[in-house]
Amino acid sequence: MNARKDARRNPPRLLFRLLGPGLVTGAADDDPSGIATYSQAGAHFAYGLLWTVFLTTPFMIAIQLVSAHIGRVTGKGIVANVKQFYPRPVVVVLVALLVTANTINIAADLAAMGEALALVIGGLPREHALVFAAGSVLLQVFVPYRFYAPILKALTLVLFLYVATALTIRIPWGEALAGTVWPKPSLDWDYLLTVVAVLGTTISPYLFFW
Repeated sequence: MNARKDARRNPPRLLFRLLGPGLVTGAADDDPSGIATYSQAGAHFAYGLLWTVFLTTPFMIAIQLVSAHIGRVTGKGIVANVKQFYPRPVVVVLVALLVTANTINIAADLAAMGEALALVIGGLPREHALVFAAGSVLLQVFVPYRFYAPILKALTLVLFLYVATALTIRIPWGEALAGTVWPKPSLDWDYLLTVVAVLGTTISPYLFFW
């Protein structure tokens, strides 16, 4: 009770309390596998895939808005609504697809984190990935979410590093703009595979279930 009164007297603290699961969940979509995918896309095709921003952003916004409205109106998640209006086999198939996609996504995140740590301190990426996996499991099982939720919210400030990076490095804005508004699509296998990877990592399956 006292904490709530203190938060009301301190607007920044109140804002910090209100920006809870939504902030953390939104920032979590910028996951390690996504960063690795975008980095590889930039390394291979430079600014040639920036046009995908105009394709992925509207889809991502629409998916999150529709999912949020469904949850707000019905008071239930996507799975509960599907279970109410569709046969059980449909629900089982959807849940199985979600579990499969999330498992692959988590594996990609752990692999990317292991590779990134190996670049910094050396060692085997697989060992680092196992350490990250064990740490995540132990944290979720033995530590209540409310204890480390403030830390997760504070870590979202790391996203401002994108802005800092854009302001501190030299970017050929003409080339970047050309790649964004005047792309040069290709039927090359690597190009198509990277486009699919960008779409998949941006419009993740769990977006529907937030």
